[in-house]
Amino acid sequence: MSFYRKDVQRIHLEFAFKFNNGHFGARKVWRNILPRLKYHNPAVSITINRSIDQADPANLTIFYASPKDPDTAASSTPSSPAMQSKLTSNHTSFERTETINMKHKHELDVLSELMDLTKARPVAATPEAAAELQQLANEERRSAADRARNAAYTEQRRQEKALLDQARGAVGPA
Repeated sequence: MSFYRKDVQRIHLEFAFKFNNGHFGARKVWRNILPRLKYHNPAVSITINRSIDQADPANLTIFYASPKDPDTAASSTPSSPAMQSKLTSNHTSFERTETINMKHKHELDVLSELMDLTKARPVAATPEAAAELQQLANEERRSAADRARNAAYTEQRRQEKALLDQARGAVGPA
């Protein structure tokens, strides 16, 4: 996914080390979504703060630079100064921030909310990547067929062994 808006300057993610108490979606965002975001948006700084306390919030904060057009600034919702000073200690000043509460949310819900807020758009796969995905799908289909064939063979061997064991048990030593 690539950001359509060029005023997105930084993304800050904060969540707990353990995933219980609503931090599982945040952890999935960190492991699955943020690497893709960074790959497609190398100029956007991404910071992560993980805490030990499970009661801490699971937030994703988006920092915007000063917008070029005035109608974008009119629709913004500035955050509290205390939060901004806490999160922007070593960074430049930002025009506004928006925060997504990720506690008890699925990673795809967070992603759709992030895409809505930043007006991001998905990046289309290149022909090479599409061909690779097609090849992986074909290999998965072949693997599923192989697994089914092996399972049937194993089941047949198990049944034959059970029949032999039953026959040997019925005759038994005299």
